Amino acid sequence: MSEVPNLDYIKEISGGNEDFEKKFLNIIQTEFPKEKQEYITFLESDNLEESAKVVHKIKHKLGILGLTGGYKLAIQYEEDLKYGNTKLKDEFHEILESVEGFILKIA
Repeated sequence: MSEVPNLDYIKEISGGNEDFEKKFLNIIQTEFPKEKQEYITFLESDNLEESAKVVHKIKHKLGILGLTGGYKLAIQYEEDLKYGNTKLKDEFHEILESVEGFILKIA
């Protein structure tokens, strides 16, 4: 994966307001691990419809963290899951691991 999560977009929309940046990051750091686990649980139980719903939530965080390609992949993967197709699972998991490592590093 060539994309690396970053804070550029958050810094841009914050206009230099560090409190806003911290609150925004706190939301991502709180929600992302829960959503990742939800996604995995649904996927493991072969509940692809619910998996797709969680991918929908996660994809916005990918965009916020500067992962344009990851966001686009999540859009496709969300649609694929609705039709029972998991071919993008491994690529999506790579992105999830990258984000998880990033948010742990900035914690």
